[in-house]
Amino acid sequence: MKPRAGTVELHPLAGIGEVQPGDDLAEILAAAMSMAGIVPRAQDILVVTSKIVSKAEGRFFDLADVSPGQEALRLAELTLKDPRMVELVLAESVAVVRAAPGVLITRHRCGYVMANAGIDRSNLGGVGDDQVLLLPENADASAARLRRDLAGQFPEPPAVVISDSFGRPWRIGVVNVAIGASGLPAVIDMRGQRDRDDRVLQVTQVALGDIAATAAGLVTGEGDEGVPAALVRGVSWSGDEAPASALVRPVEQDLFR
Repeated sequence: MKPRAGTVELHPLAGIGEVQPGDDLAEILAAAMSMAGIVPRAQDILVVTSKIVSKAEGRFFDLADVSPGQEALRLAELTLKDPRMVELVLAESVAVVRAAPGVLITRHRCGYVMANAGIDRSNLGGVGDDQVLLLPENADASAARLRRDLAGQFPEPPAVVISDSFGRPWRIGVVNVAIGASGLPAVIDMRGQRDRDDRVLQVTQVALGDIAATAAGLVTGEGDEGVPAALVRGVSWSGDEAPASALVRPVEQDLFR
């Protein structure tokens, strides 16, 4: 089982506007695809940023309602961060991986290792300064629900990837990765297959969900682009579905703890 691609197309979905809690995100995305003249095909991948998923799911939190505990106060002094923000990061995390001035990296309760447990304050749509946005409660479930709802709009609903921007060890900058997926194998295990020289692949696993998320990031951007979703076309695969949680390396295999 391996991914295949000929000409890959990236179709940004603009004109979506500000998503509000309770909005029907599938309906919004279907309208954006129709406006762009896109009718989904089999093995299209719709990449949706976690931000609009969280907004639709009402994952806003007001820092004014947060009372930092002793550990949050200690880490806030070390990291030079708002103690209320640190308390919320701790509430969303199962472990602190690194803490240094300006940096707080944790293991999110869903397994992601990331800065600030993915809690965001940018591009929130003019809400108060104390408002922050948490990641979706369960991004794989959100992706499955979104794909199911899109099946009511299109004969062939696209696979869905929910993306978020991550930093990487020993590398500068962020790239988009998949934190939720439905309708595709988020990771493809190629171990046991043979390369062109007939050597057996020993460790190769292809992160298809992350590849799609990163490709879409070329058109969704990270700043004021206002493009929170994109359709990736031209990739094909075979094999069983696997959620984005399959991309999370088990803690016992983490050599960098």
